[in-house]
Amino acid sequence: MIAVDMSHDVATGADRGRPDGGYFPRGRSVLRRVHGERAVGLHYGQRGLLVGAADPLTYTGTMASTSATASPFTRLARTAKVHETVFFGTREQADRALAMVHRLHERVRGTLPEPAGRLPAGTPYAATDPPLMLWTLACIADSGEVLYQSLVRPLSADEREALWQDYLLFGELIGLPRAEAPGTYAEFRSYWRTRMESDDLHLTDDARLVAPQTAFRIPVPHHWWPNMRVSNLILMGSLPERIRGLYGFEWGMAQEAAFQALAASMRRSRRLVPRPLRRGGNEVVFDTVARTEARRLAAGKTTLRRA
Repeated sequence: MIAVDMSHDVATGADRGRPDGGYFPRGRSVLRRVHGERAVGLHYGQRGLLVGAADPLTYTGTMASTSATASPFTRLARTAKVHETVFFGTREQADRALAMVHRLHERVRGTLPEPAGRLPAGTPYAATDPPLMLWTLACIADSGEVLYQSLVRPLSADEREALWQDYLLFGELIGLPRAEAPGTYAEFRSYWRTRMESDDLHLTDDARLVAPQTAFRIPVPHHWWPNMRVSNLILMGSLPERIRGLYGFEWGMAQEAAFQALAASMRRSRRLVPRPLRRGGNEVVFDTVARTEARRLAAGKTTLRRA
C-alpha cells in the first residue's frame, strides 16, 4: 500500500522480555520473515483479494455475509490487523483474534443468488468449507511469496518449503484441516497451476466492479496519493496473467518494463532503508485507511461504487 514512518518493528511485545514468541516465532518462522517486510504486508491482502474474487463462491460469501458493506475498507483493515496479530503476536493475542474469526466464519453461509460461470444458482457456500478455505489460504500464500521474491529477494527451495509449512499452520489456526491442503510446497504449486488453468475461475459482474476498487482505490490522505500510484503498479505487475485477463486489465511491454524496473530498484535499495521503515507491522496504515473512509462517509461520500 504505502511506505510511511512507523516506529514499531516486528519484534513487539511478543518477543521483548517474554518467552511466548507466538505461533510464528521471530528468527525461526519464514512466514514471519516474509510478512514482516512492509512491502509485503502492505500489498499481499489487496493482491489476494483480487485473485480470490475469481472464485464466485468465495467472493459471494465474503460480500453477502458481511455486515460492513457500507464501510468495506474498515472491514478490510480489521482483517489485515487480525492477520498481523496472528503472525506477530503472542499466542494469547493470536487466540483472541482467531476466536473472533471462527465466530464470523460460522455465520458465513448461503447460496448463489444467480448462476456464476459453471456454477448454477442455488449452489451452497460456507466459510468453513475446506475447498473455500484452501482457496483463501492459497491466495494469501501465493501473494506473500510472489511479493517477497519480487520486492525483497529470492527464496531458496528450503525456504519456500518452510514458508508453505508455516502457511499450513496458519490454515489450521483459522480452521482448515491440514489433511485438506497440499502437504508440500510442490503440491501447493501443482494445486495453484491447476486453479489458474481451470475454467472454474469466473468473475461475477459485482466482483469485476468491486474488487479492483478495493485494491486500487483505497481511501487515503491526499499526501499519500503519489505513493498509491507506485503501490498500484506493484499490485498490477505482480498479478498472475490469467487474473489480469479475467478483469480485462491492460498490461503491455511498457507496463511490464516499468514494474520490473521498480521491483529491481526496491530489491537493490532495500538495505539503504532504515529497518523500522522496511520491517514491522502496519497497524498505523490500516487505521489511517479506516479513519479516512469514516471521514468520507461522514461527509456523505461513498467509498465503493456498486452497480
